[in-house]
Amino acid sequence: MKHSYTHRIYIGLLSVIVVITTFYLGYLGFNYYSLGIEDRFFHPDNQSLKSSGLLGHGFGIVGSLMIVLGVAMYMLRKRIRKFARIGLLSHWLEFHIFLCILGPVLVLYHTAFKFGGLVAVSFWSMVAVVLSGVIGRYIYLQIPRTIEGDEMNLNEINLLKDELTKQLTVIYNLDESVLEAILQAVKKRPDRLGGNMIQRSIAKFKFERKTIKEVKSILRQKNITGKIFKQVMALIRNEINLNRKIDRLLTMQNLFKYWHVAHLPFAILMLIIMIVHVIVTVTFGARWIF
Repeated sequence: MKHSYTHRIYIGLLSVIVVITTFYLGYLGFNYYSLGIEDRFFHPDNQSLKSSGLLGHGFGIVGSLMIVLGVAMYMLRKRIRKFARIGLLSHWLEFHIFLCILGPVLVLYHTAFKFGGLVAVSFWSMVAVVLSGVIGRYIYLQIPRTIEGDEMNLNEINLLKDELTKQLTVIYNLDESVLEAILQAVKKRPDRLGGNMIQRSIAKFKFERKTIKEVKSILRQKNITGKIFKQVMALIRNEINLNRKIDRLLTMQNLFKYWHVAHLPFAILMLIIMIVHVIVTVTFGARWIF
């Protein structure tokens, strides 16, 4: 519980950093960025906020380093065995997402909202990477995983489901009639799930609410209340959640494979053009503060 609370604070802090940075930089340079390209030359902040300026150039360098670092750290943790025990994979993914959102924000301000030529291709590739990353994160969350963040297969999920019976019997010492009634309620499946995806989702939601209500009724009839009631209901909700994930497992695994096909090429294209841009910039004498 403490770990979960600390983790939520960590995620909240990363989110706040991204939001505050985005809006603060927008507020700082609003008068400059809102001007036309020709008029910016006469603005007092032009020397600082233009792409080659002290701040503008710095945004590009720091943002690019964040992107490269975010990609490299996550890939090393995911693919090299010696790093497998350093932190949870899901936490590395969260930090990867943080760096790969804040980095593009800084790169956006580096461009001073002026896109053209080869850099425009890199920028829009970066936008595609960020957007596909958000979609990928949603798909990732739908695939059941171990506490270390590794993807679970159907057998591992079914083993977790077997734990429900053990916990209800051993920990909460429910008698056989109550246990059987609860398991029958949880193992039921909706009779019909026709229609489109939205209709099926609504039908499943209603069925799950009905199941929870039925289990509550069983427990109250047997005078099971208080702390045990809450703990048993938490187990039931977890069981329903596992059922939901089993239903979506194969679909989400396939979607994740297709997602890689879209996400990876955009990321590679973005990084290649970024490297070319840096080489050209340095070749023509841009050195920032060094």
